[in-house]
Amino acid sequence: MPTDFEPEYMQLSVLTAALQELTPREKRRKDPDLAIEDWIRFGRDLGVHRLQLSSALPEELADVPPEAMLDPVADHLNVLKPLDPARVARIESALKSADMGFSDLGYFDNMLVGDEKLRRIKHDWMVKIMDAAVALGVKAVCGFVGRNASLDMDQNLDDFERSFVPLLKAARDRGLEYRVEQCPMPGWNTTDLWHNQIGYTPGMWIRLHRIAEKHGVGDQLRIHYDPSHAILMGQNTRDVFQFLKDEGYNFLIGGFHVKGQVINPKGVAEWGYGGQTVQRGDRKDGKPDPDLRKQSAAWLKQVVLATHELPGTARHDPLAYLQNRTVDWLDHQLAARELLEFKDGVSKVDLVVEHEYPDARVQDPRKLAPILKGSIAFTRAMDEAAASMFALHRVLESQGIKVQGVGREAYRS
Repeated sequence: MPTDFEPEYMQLSVLTAALQELTPREKRRKDPDLAIEDWIRFGRDLGVHRLQLSSALPEELADVPPEAMLDPVADHLNVLKPLDPARVARIESALKSADMGFSDLGYFDNMLVGDEKLRRIKHDWMVKIMDAAVALGVKAVCGFVGRNASLDMDQNLDDFERSFVPLLKAARDRGLEYRVEQCPMPGWNTTDLWHNQIGYTPGMWIRLHRIAEKHGVGDQLRIHYDPSHAILMGQNTRDVFQFLKDEGYNFLIGGFHVKGQVINPKGVAEWGYGGQTVQRGDRKDGKPDPDLRKQSAAWLKQVVLATHELPGTARHDPLAYLQNRTVDWLDHQLAARELLEFKDGVSKVDLVVEHEYPDARVQDPRKLAPILKGSIAFTRAMDEAAASMFALHRVLESQGIKVQGVGREAYRS
């Protein structure tokens, strides 16, 4: 029986951290939910129907000031006070009027930070985000695992089992997934450590999942895959997904951050993939500089060799795709369909545009809107092209017709 041509498209979304100050901070302090309403309207004008709503520790609780961060996150969802029925009704009314929804709620922080008091603050905030997700009918939260920088990696696996598994149990009790973005976070501290987030690569995802399974929370742990981080580590999406399939873990990807990375060959020539190791300006007299703003120079471990790409803002560069120096967006979307398993099908998968291209991080919504619209249109076109190719190939195969060519192959960069 011939197969019908039925392409499946992913659900496009935008991370609200793209524009931190859409609602001025002084207004957010007085009326936290105004920030959510403003972003819902802004998202509608961008042409999307879903948002990844960003949260962060407020100034009263934060351990790092915004000016000390490479990519300051936005506190659009403030849960200092729980989402009571009145707040939920207000947010749902705004969503309904704009024909919008939330893909997930994001809070990106170090859940294994060595300071136990800080760890408790961050865990409590994440649990409040989970409660907000339940109140709003959202099925997942997104964030990091983190790392205790005072421990080696094996010890961090033990720390994960002791300290992070309870978060997964909290997610299970609320019917949620916890999706881990895989950034290695090299600039999170001023040490020589480069991998400061242990959920950074497939080998670690599998080990973390085995620990989670042992405690009955394997279904809660999923990866929110971001191809920019693969490029940063010399990987590419097809290799990563093929490895997961080979190992029987191609079910682990629960969603996507659509963010690219452009490698700077001159920076790699100077420092290699470990980035700048000396004279960054983040340390003084053998210790972290007491000025937290100067500690942000630790990000030279990354930014000397790579720059984030907002999808569509980098030039088409086939050679760079094959050398793992930038994201091959079409193959990214093809590989997801060819190699991964999604429990609810491709059409339920979130494709979240994340904007961290420094040169285009304008905070004027009138200037940013056309930039984001262009990137969203590019992302949509790449997904539609991949969906069409994949569906057409299935049609051909069902009729015994050969699909032409070889295509990009895993492990052959």
